[in-house]
Amino acid sequence: QVQLLESGGGLLQVGDSLRLSCVGSGRAFDNWAMAWFRQAPGNERDFVAAISYNRGGTWYGDSVKGRFTISRDDAKNTLYLQMNSLKPEDTAVYFCAAGPAWKFSGLRSKSPKTYDYWGQGTQVTVSS
Repeated sequence: QVQLLESGGGLLQVGDSLRLSCVGSGRAFDNWAMAWFRQAPGNERDFVAAISYNRGGTWYGDSVKGRFTISRDDAKNTLYLQMNSLKPEDTAVYFCAAGPAWKFSGLRSKSPKTYDYWGQGTQVTVSS
């Protein structure tokens, strides 16, 4: 079992930067591929970014490429999402997710089905 807890959300202005954190507990963090998804009201849960279990690769959704950076510190069991140049359309609840290495690949990184564990989410609101 893996427990995930996100933090760092808030109310921002257009162009601001923000870093989200997700702390994992329960099992060895470094054996898991990790990802961020987001969900706006009335929308499906959308892929934001993913990072492989050995930090061998990162993947990003088209809408955040060049603005967001995913990273992980396995010694701290923590996943990060650095968000720059925030836009109103980035407003959503952001979820971190963990999936076992055997299920993960570049193609599968964007599918919620790849991930077995989810945090409760943290709200990010970008005001214009």
